[in-house]
Amino acid sequence: MNLEITRTEPSAPARQFTVLLSPTRRGARLARLLTTAQLADWGLPSASAAQIVGELAVNAAFHGRVAGRDFRLDLCVEGGGKRLRIAVTDTRGDRLPPGPGEVGAPAGDDECGRGLLIVEALADRWGVTAGPVPRKTVWAELDLVP
Repeated sequence: MNLEITRTEPSAPARQFTVLLSPTRRGARLARLLTTAQLADWGLPSASAAQIVGELAVNAAFHGRVAGRDFRLDLCVEGGGKRLRIAVTDTRGDRLPPGPGEVGAPAGDDECGRGLLIVEALADRWGVTAGPVPRKTVWAELDLVP
């Protein structure tokens, strides 16, 4: 389900996009493609955001997967258009990833373990929020104005 909401209340986000996706490689790829398309529609740069969404969506599909349950992607422009908030929510709240500053480099030539390092490098802020049970949300923020 695609949903875009434009609100006029001062405390509400100016733009919001939410979609549920299957926790598969295809769902993770679609999350990245939808992010690029939505940000282009909003006239916002998408390269870093698409990379962050790709990494978080892959994590949701592989580490947060529960059979029969989708993951959710939220994009939200906040702070009067000064900040893009990306949030990926899955239903494996019992498996929390390391938080900011806790992510270690993978050993040698391991093929996985770099996703959150990429998020940490590209995002201005990021974190992990537990709950409500059985969910967890990994979020990242990008400043849109210097």
